Amino acid sequence: MYEHLLYSCLDGVCRITLNRPHVYNALSPALLRELNTAFETAGADDTVRVVVLTGAGDKAFSSGADLKETPTTDGKPNLGDTLRTTYNPLIRCMRSLPKPIIARVNGIAAGAGSSLALACDLVICTDSAYFSQIFVNIGLMPDAGATFFLPRLLGPQLAFELSSTGRRVYGPEATRIGLVNRSVPVGELDEVVNETVAYYASAPTRSIAAMKKVFNQSLYSDLDQMLEQEADNQNELGQSADFGEGLQSFLGKRPAKFSGK
Repeated sequence: MYEHLLYSCLDGVCRITLNRPHVYNALSPALLRELNTAFETAGADDTVRVVVLTGAGDKAFSSGADLKETPTTDGKPNLGDTLRTTYNPLIRCMRSLPKPIIARVNGIAAGAGSSLALACDLVICTDSAYFSQIFVNIGLMPDAGATFFLPRLLGPQLAFELSSTGRRVYGPEATRIGLVNRSVPVGELDEVVNETVAYYASAPTRSIAAMKKVFNQSLYSDLDQMLEQEADNQNELGQSADFGEGLQSFLGKRPAKFSGK
């Protein structure tokens, strides 16, 4: 079904792997379209509770846009149309996916590859992995959602510094400044990712989905709007099977067995 990525689902976990290691998992238009389809498929699959996004090989999560495959109009690159037809739908799909997405960053995350990681809900990377807003090196500005995520994660000044210099931010610094959730030695990456995945695969999925949706809204809403969002979504969750199970397990002093419904 897919030519440029690997897709598998097992025990509630969907794993999507960018599979162009020969070009450091650079993002071609074909790969971006496949990614969008993969996330839509995961979103529609009721058995999926959590998604893991990573890159093939041990060198790169993604090196960013594949500049050799930049579409042109009359011999000139039409970057705006490329963003509108490939990157933008993908980022919107990821942020609206009612399931958590964990980025397993195993190496370079540069340019739009960094943006792709930032669009995930959690980012776990190796200490040797680095993030770089390399757009400036070719006279461009950050895209694929980076101008939205970076100031909110880091504040405007640090976001500007990283974007205007393109300097590399390695795992430990990325964790310290809040760019990622956790940085670990290479040998511990899969263990830590799997522990995180195991939690979300058994967590109350509808509850997590509501949190994600409402947190998205909070980025451009005021307090009154957020209070109403909380009330609306809490009312829906209060009628879910997971709330019933959570309440009964609490009263019965036993571990909850969430179904994601």
